[in-house]
Amino acid sequence: MRRPSTLDPYLDYLQQRCDEGEHSAKILHQELLAKGYLGHYQRVKMAVAPLRRGLPLDEPRERPPSPREAARWIITAPDRHGPQTAQSLHRLLGHCPELRHTHDLVRQFAGMLGARDAALLPGWLDQLASSGLAPLAGIATALREDQQAVTQGISTPYNSRVNEGRITDVKLQKRIIAGRAGVPLLRHRVVLIAHLRRRYAAPVTATPR
Repeated sequence: MRRPSTLDPYLDYLQQRCDEGEHSAKILHQELLAKGYLGHYQRVKMAVAPLRRGLPLDEPRERPPSPREAARWIITAPDRHGPQTAQSLHRLLGHCPELRHTHDLVRQFAGMLGARDAALLPGWLDQLASSGLAPLAGIATALREDQQAVTQGISTPYNSRVNEGRITDVKLQKRIIAGRAGVPLLRHRVVLIAHLRRRYAAPVTATPR
């Protein structure tokens, strides 16, 4: 349900004026001010937008996801989506064939990672290159330049996760002390964090034989 708004008493007037051909939010806002409306221009602008597309004023409208949200939905395994996220993603993919194609390709790659099977990688790269989407074609070109390493990354259990975590630690410390100290303090903080991590890490228990 749409939340009540200070604009609600003037919706019929907005509908009437738009039916008469007036679609300028600025002019309509001035007219509403003369009628006693005390709200902001932006609210009138948002209300007029659906009228320009032939939609009713009181139709509930879902906020479109941000690019970051859409990317997170796509890269997250389907079984980890909540019901609302799953529905939102389904609607989003239904409105955008390019995103649906991208989603399918991402899930194919995730399947290769999960199974540690790189046999489908060459065909998958061909799909990227022929997708008609420049960003995906660019990814295919980049991966083919080091395809052997990508194949090893998919098919073996080894990864650079620990190193990436350490690099993230260093970058975080650089941001924290930016403009306040130099390399000696940064080195001291990184060493201290490593010491604390070893000190408070959960002890490794031996697997019984």
